[in-house]
Amino acid sequence: MGFFSKILSKLGMDAGDKKVDEMLKGSGTSTATVEGGASPVNTGAMGAGPAAVKPMAEVDVVSQLESKAAANSQKLNWKTSIVDLLKLLDLDSSLAARKELATELNVHAGADGSAEQNMALHKAVLAKIAANGGNVPKELL
Repeated sequence: MGFFSKILSKLGMDAGDKKVDEMLKGSGTSTATVEGGASPVNTGAMGAGPAAVKPMAEVDVVSQLESKAAANSQKLNWKTSIVDLLKLLDLDSSLAARKELATELNVHAGADGSAEQNMALHKAVLAKIAANGGNVPKELL
C-alpha cells in the first residue's frame, strides 16, 4: 500500500479488499469455493449477468477533516500545512514520510522539507484526493 493510499483509507476512500468484499456482499455474489477448494463460484442469480457497479460516492473531505480537527487536542492547520494534515489523519509526518509521499505523487518543488516543497505537496495531496472522489473546495486546491 502506497503512502497516498493510506491517506485515502483514513478518509474512507480506499478501494482495497474491504470495499471489494462490500461490493460482493451487496451484489448477491459470494466467493464460496467448490468442493476440494478449487475456484470461487458465483452464488448470485443465474443468468442475471454482471452485477451493477455503483458509482463511487463523493466524500466530503472538509467536513471529515473539520470533525477530526475539532476532536483533536492540538490546533492543526490542515488547510495549509501538509504536516498538520498528516498528523490529523494520524499518519507519519516526518521528513522521510513526506519525501516518500512527494516521490509517489511526483512532486519535485524545492529542497526536501522546504516550505516550497511542503506547500507543493499539500496542494498535490488535496488535488489527488479530489481526483479520487473527494469533495475538496477550489480555494483549497
